[in-house]
Amino acid sequence: MNRKLAFVVVLAAMLLVLVGVASAQTPTTITMWYHGAGNAVERDILIGIINDFNASQTDWAISLEEFPQISYNESVTAAAVAGNLPDIIDVDGPVMPNWAWAGYMAPLSLPDGALDAFLPGAIGKWNDQVYSVGLWDAAVAMFARRSVLEANSIRIPTLEEPWSLEEFDAALVTLQGTGEFEYALDLGTAWTGEWYPYAFSPLLQGFGGDLIDRSTYQTAEGVLNGEAAVAWGEWWQSLFERGLAPGTSQDGADRETGFIDGKYALQWNGNWAALAALEKFGDDLLFLPAPNFGAGSKIGAASWQFGVSAKSEHQDGANAFIAFAIQDKYLAAFSNGIGLIPATASAAEMTENYKVGGPLEVFFGLSQAQAILRPPTPGYPVMALVFEKAAADIANGADVQTTLDAATDEINADIEANGGYGFSS
Repeated sequence: MNRKLAFVVVLAAMLLVLVGVASAQTPTTITMWYHGAGNAVERDILIGIINDFNASQTDWAISLEEFPQISYNESVTAAAVAGNLPDIIDVDGPVMPNWAWAGYMAPLSLPDGALDAFLPGAIGKWNDQVYSVGLWDAAVAMFARRSVLEANSIRIPTLEEPWSLEEFDAALVTLQGTGEFEYALDLGTAWTGEWYPYAFSPLLQGFGGDLIDRSTYQTAEGVLNGEAAVAWGEWWQSLFERGLAPGTSQDGADRETGFIDGKYALQWNGNWAALAALEKFGDDLLFLPAPNFGAGSKIGAASWQFGVSAKSEHQDGANAFIAFAIQDKYLAAFSNGIGLIPATASAAEMTENYKVGGPLEVFFGLSQAQAILRPPTPGYPVMALVFEKAAADIANGADVQTTLDAATDEINADIEANGGYGFSS
């Protein structure tokens, strides 16, 4: 080999090495959208997970874009139409089936057993496949003060023996009659949107009704306007007629601080509001299970979760990040940071509030024992809007049967217009 040829061979080899080094040092970007813009604590925790993942390997690098929650769903829908979805999609649990049905999302591909210990509400399933997973769940409880209940000879319910409908209603009448509170019960009617189906449809389900017949997901007939649902509607309306709870004109500030300020004897609220109440009332504060209205005690389940875009060219990288993010230490970090329920019992033990003996431990038990998913069907977003309007109308005095019949017809028409949303009748 002459000297010139040898030089060329060596140079080519060096170039190949340099190309290989450059490739190894340039990870593929994985785009991720998140709904939590403006929440500094939540953002810092997520950025920490992303930084840890990016530093843990050289194949992928997560690039985060944040959106305000109020406009997030619309942004995803618009991006799907334009073909511009990110690789990783943040999705509210009950909305996920609609996005999966619409072709926005792909089933997850996680290591075997990765979700075995997760709370059911933190796992997003549709059509027998897992499409999303959450790092936390949320649960609702009845906030109360032990001293108030004991002073009025009201039994303190337990998970094993919750209040019955009659017992709960009598407690409300007693508390209202003391004259110490503006209202016996704060339901949070100042909040709108997803709060209504999340917080109030479990009360309907506790009576034996529902938003949809879950045996087929093809009709609301008989479950949203049947005898049990009408019984719920009549009781629901009576809460406002009897002045036991503030109506839909409730001031938002009263919802936020009314229980702490002593305006309300009881409050139907989520674990995210628990720490502020604990700071005010300490050991006097109780988190009570949902009453049993006749068909069992029910509360909502499922919060925000991570999934993978069906159009992503890097689904392996997106799944790798999600598998990394569901480590117990990150579940615990979110719980400690924003007060939500860690998705596994082992993560709960790593937290101050949800570990055994912790002040919010009860919420983990409530989520395990009472939580029911909002209907896992692509038709849910329409059901949610229809139910919100019906519940508000009934609270404002509309005829119960007529309102529920109209809601049932509207849901059924939507299902028919969308070919059954993929379910066979």
